[in-house]
Amino acid sequence: MPGTVLLLAASPVGRGCLVDAASVLPVLAAVPPAVLSGTDTANVVELADPLEPQAVLTRLRAAAAAPGPLTVYVAGQLQLDRRQRLPHLALARTTPATVRYTALPWHWIREELRLRPSGATTLLLDLHADQETWQWLRANPLDSGRNNAVYGRIAPPPSRRTVATPSYMRAVATILRSGHRPPPDQLHEQALARGAAEGAGNGTGSGGHAGPDLVLTAPGPVAGDPHAVIAAAVQSGRHADADALAARHERAAADAHGPASEDALHWTEVRADLAMFAGDPARSCRAWLTVAEARLGAGQPPQAPAVEAAVDRAHHQWGQVRDAGRARELGAALAALRGRVPGPREGALDHVRRELSRLQTQG
Repeated sequence: MPGTVLLLAASPVGRGCLVDAASVLPVLAAVPPAVLSGTDTANVVELADPLEPQAVLTRLRAAAAAPGPLTVYVAGQLQLDRRQRLPHLALARTTPATVRYTALPWHWIREELRLRPSGATTLLLDLHADQETWQWLRANPLDSGRNNAVYGRIAPPPSRRTVATPSYMRAVATILRSGHRPPPDQLHEQALARGAAEGAGNGTGSGGHAGPDLVLTAPGPVAGDPHAVIAAAVQSGRHADADALAARHERAAADAHGPASEDALHWTEVRADLAMFAGDPARSCRAWLTVAEARLGAGQPPQAPAVEAAVDRAHHQWGQVRDAGRARELGAALAALRGRVPGPREGALDHVRRELSRLQTQG
C-alpha cells in the first residue's frame, strides 16, 4: 500500500522569525518519496511557508484520510495565543498579537490524526519556541496524539537578532538522501548524533535543552485498539460496521461515565468523523452540534478549544449538506450555537445567517 508524506515548513516573515524553516525543504524534497515514507511508493504534499491555517488544515485532513502509512515532517516555530495560551504553529503572517487568527493550532494536528490506527502515523518535528512558549512547554508536554510515534526536538529561542536553522530536520534529510530509511527511532538517534557532532545538536531530543518530556513516542499494542479496527473498516469501505462499533463504545462509555463524560464525547466525535468519511455531512454536522451542546452544558467555556473545534466542524459539515430542508433545520441550530460560540474567525455567525436566508428562498 502506498504511503503519504506531508512536508510542512513554516515561520513568520520579518522580525518575529526564529528559524529559517523553509530552508530545509529543498533537502527533504531531494529525498525519493519512497524513502521519505518508508514504503514502496508514496505521495508527497509540500507546504512551504503557508499563509492560511485553514489551507494547512485542508491538506492535513486529506493526508490523514489517505490509507496506508503517513509520515509528517514539520519544521517551524511554536507560539502561544494570548487568549487561551495554547501552542500554535506560526505561519507566514503570524505575529505575537495575531497568533489566534493566523497560526495553526497544534491541537488541530492532534485532532486530525486521532482516528488513524496506532503505528500508522509518524511525526518528525524540528520546532523552535519563543521564550514564553518555552516556559510553557517546560510544564506542558506537546500533545501530538496517543496513536502517533513522535520524534524530534523543540529548541529554546536563539540569541537575539539570530535566525536559527532546522538542524535536526536537515540531519534527518541528509541521512535519508543516502537512499536508506532506518526505522524512525534509529533515524531519530542518528540525526541527534549527527547534530551533536556538527555542534548543532543542543536542544535536540533527550540530551539537550528540550528535555525528554518534549519528545514523545506513542506505544504500538494495535490489536486491542478499537480505533485501529474502526480505521481498517473505514479504509475498506465498511462505513456502517465502523459506525456500529463506535456506537457500542459510545453507549458503554455513557453508561459507565455519563453521556457528557470525556470518554462518551470522544466516541461521539469519532462517529461525527465517521459520518464525514461515509459522505453523510448532515449526520456529521448533527453529531458535532451534539458534542458542542454537551460540552457547554457541562460547564466548558465557549472559548474552550474542544468547544470551538466542535462548532467549527459542525459549521464545515453544514456547508456540505445539499438537501435544503435538512440544511435549514441544521442551520437554525448552528446559528443559535454560533451566537454563543463565535469561534476565532470573524464573520462565522453572519455566514450562517446569510446561508439560511438563501435557503429560505429555495422553498
